[in-house]
Amino acid sequence: MDLRILEIASHTENNKVLENFTHKSKNKNPICGDEMEISLIVKDDVVKDMGYQCKSCIYCQASVSLLSRKIKDKNLEEIKDFVTAGEKLFEDVKVSLEKHWKDFKEILDKKNLSRKECLLLPLRTIVKALKI
Repeated sequence: MDLRILEIASHTENNKVLENFTHKSKNKNPICGDEMEISLIVKDDVVKDMGYQCKSCIYCQASVSLLSRKIKDKNLEEIKDFVTAGEKLFEDVKVSLEKHWKDFKEILDKKNLSRKECLLLPLRTIVKALKI
């Protein structure tokens, strides 16, 4: 296992329950059983805060931890564009990511192809919560 995955997953400051959330979603990976719940505070189409809880593998935890730190103060259109690009990072196509999201290239990579569904679960849960 890549030590970088462990390092990213160790940032758990947003592993919390938001009481006054405006958006919330639960999602489950049917392949491995990872479970994810994300709550968001969105104001004027901008994410102000994100909390998450998960029962999942370290890959899923790394992805949601990174997402929770990168998503704050981003508008919904930027998030939608990122998720669309993120889904393509495992494919043989050239994907350009805005500089802010570049850290995801480290984990959403072909070397982790066997964990693709785990790594994308947080992104798909965000899309479900925001209905974008």
